Amino acid sequence: MVLNQSGFDEILDYLDNSLSKLAQETLLNSEFQMEKNDLKQFLSHQYDVRLDNLLQRKSSSVHHLESGMKNKAIQRKQTLLEKIFSNS
Repeated sequence: MVLNQSGFDEILDYLDNSLSKLAQETLLNSEFQMEKNDLKQFLSHQYDVRLDNLLQRKSSSVHHLESGMKNKAIQRKQTLLEKIFSNS
């Protein structure tokens, strides 16, 4: 299935919210004391896994995305991680 831009934007918006909440909970939870770099790697990996899972639900995958959509996902992930770590 070919994913349109609107559907893809919905996925990215959901990911932004989901990862922001995960980061907030992780930073506040004393059980998850980790270095900033380790947390950044963890969140980056979670973004990739969750993106893949959400695309699979739409009968798509990262490999089926147009290059512009792939680039948009990469930029959104980088922007989100920068935002999370500038606030922590």
